[in-house]
Amino acid sequence: MVSKQSDTARSLSVIVPCYNEERTIGFLLNSVMSQKIVKEVIVIDDHSTDSSLRIIESIKSNKLKLIKNQNNMGKGFAVRKGISLATGSLVIIQDADLEYNPADYQKLARPIISGVADVVYGSRFLASDEKAVLYFWHKLGNVFLTFLSNMATNLSLTDMETCYKMVRTSFLKKVEIQENRFGIEPELTAKLAALNARFYEVSISYRGRTYLEGKKITWQDGISAIFCILKYNRRKVKKYYRGKVHL
Repeated sequence: MVSKQSDTARSLSVIVPCYNEERTIGFLLNSVMSQKIVKEVIVIDDHSTDSSLRIIESIKSNKLKLIKNQNNMGKGFAVRKGISLATGSLVIIQDADLEYNPADYQKLARPIISGVADVVYGSRFLASDEKAVLYFWHKLGNVFLTFLSNMATNLSLTDMETCYKMVRTSFLKKVEIQENRFGIEPELTAKLAALNARFYEVSISYRGRTYLEGKKITWQDGISAIFCILKYNRRKVKKYYRGKVHL
């Protein structure tokens, strides 16, 4: 048992979708690879038009796997490709910016390693030591989307839209991701909930960036998330009205 936990604690596949993040990608990848829990880093360059790809290629490490998309396909597409290549016992999604801190990996992995969780979300809204103070309407939108998702999944998450989703690979490879953009967040939540995965949340540090610093998500993605919540939870929503359970 101790040996199995030890293996899990050193077997994390990190999926990094990257599109035009030349200001942060080098520092981010070095930070990710310095974490003891990390087995491999799968970077999907989503047809960047800046120096991101050159910076990634300049990093020499046996842990680094680079995939180059021939067209800009979106975060969901990149994550789907990364999952297919993951060989670690755990997987986490890591944005290529510096909003989320890889130093939190061990904290996220702890409930899974101890055997009480299959999925751990890093919440920006639970009490933590530090976080940037940014857009009111973004936070309100996140709270609303999480509330709507919780109604559909019967979970009690505080941050469904978080990037930091650490999942047992055995569960994640059962999920067929359809969304190509940011709709992946409610889609993953719905499908993991349908698999009866055990969810945990832990607080994480968060340094949200501004649009001037390169933030990409917009209000249109919020509207899309609402449709994704309804789409991927439609069977469970119907159950509330028909009294039948079909997942």
